[in-house]
Amino acid sequence: MYVIGNTYNRVRDIHEKLGGQRYGGISTPTNSPYVILFTGEAGEAYGYADGWDSTNSGIFRYTGEGQLGPMTFTGGNKAIRDHAADGKDLLLFQALGKSKPYRYLGRFACQDWEIVQAPDRENNTRDAIVFLLAKLDEERADKDIVGKAPSAEPEPPATSVSELRRQAYLAAAPRASGRSVRAEKTVYQRADAVRRYVLARAKGICEGCRNPAPFDRKSGGPYLEPHHTRRVSDGGPDHPRWVAAVCPNCHSRIHFGADGLELNKRVEGYLGTVEPVEEPTGPSS
Repeated sequence: MYVIGNTYNRVRDIHEKLGGQRYGGISTPTNSPYVILFTGEAGEAYGYADGWDSTNSGIFRYTGEGQLGPMTFTGGNKAIRDHAADGKDLLLFQALGKSKPYRYLGRFACQDWEIVQAPDRENNTRDAIVFLLAKLDEERADKDIVGKAPSAEPEPPATSVSELRRQAYLAAAPRASGRSVRAEKTVYQRADAVRRYVLARAKGICEGCRNPAPFDRKSGGPYLEPHHTRRVSDGGPDHPRWVAAVCPNCHSRIHFGADGLELNKRVEGYLGTVEPVEEPTGPSS
């Protein structure tokens, strides 16, 4: 959709295509699988200082919204924190100046956040939220990986489904952190935790057509593939609520079939029946 490094008009190229608020740093389109983030030097006048982390080139430090008083996890800040649970990707654009276009920096995932002391618009010190956004591998994310995802061939799980589920929900949620961590390794480790769980959850039955897996993996166990119902691609981290285990036929049908959108909606509806709204906490039973 967007090419890293290319520039785009905010209204014509971004909002007219994806929707969302046309002003402010965090735009949350209602009917789009994206949260759109805008960064630029103008934010420094309000206590914002965004930019790449000095110790980790894969992490972009993005200051949350709120010009007066302590920042809270509401509005756009909540949308960033919960983007995986909501089935949305983060798209980051950089302002090049007044009346100038925006440069696309890529797809990101909220890995962690920090609470720091920073001035607000009236120069009063307050708690500010700084999100640690991990840059995703665009080539890995946008490439069609039907039947090629490494996570589609995992070793049979050595732990219970309930424990895999607990691990998946913990992995899917970003957390407060006091330091930046290695971006890609942690992001994709979290994604793999989600995929391991959904493949175990299916118990060898496709969550699309509800038929048994068509064959067994070389490593043992039925072969199914993880599918992200709210993403155009199957790359990047996600949440168990939006990831299904499907057979290769259903997976290809969703991506390339004439009725793929309809099938995807049915799968998404099914996931709503197997994953509760409340996320599990504490030790597994």
